[in-house]
Amino acid sequence: MNKQRHWIRARGCVYNVYYHFVWSTKYRRKVLIGSIAEDLHWLHELIAKQKGITLINQEIMPDHVHLFVTAHPIFAPANIAKIFKGITAKKLFEKHPELRDQLWDGHLWNPSYYVGTCGDATKDVIERYVEMQKVK
Repeated sequence: MNKQRHWIRARGCVYNVYYHFVWSTKYRRKVLIGSIAEDLHWLHELIAKQKGITLINQEIMPDHVHLFVTAHPIFAPANIAKIFKGITAKKLFEKHPELRDQLWDGHLWNPSYYVGTCGDATKDVIERYVEMQKVK
């Protein structure tokens, strides 16, 4: 398999990094259902398009969200999470004011999140590659 086809070329860099994000609703409240979940799904797609982030896949569960994205390295993972969480909370509270009644303090998202990265190579492959550079 030619791994070059997985590389993304941008001005000044070539990259191949994917992020898996997971975050939950405040207090793990099961509020991401029905039209709220549909609106959230659409918002994720809109935000990704507007910010130049490629949304590969998403899954919205009643109390948490999974996003699988790739983005230019200028975006730190913390900023990607902040962008998605901040905009979606604001827009969902505007469109569904009843959410505030179901969540104390009017916060939609738990402040923490999970992020994992992946690309074509495993950590072990990269470690061996770096070590072999001295041999050359």
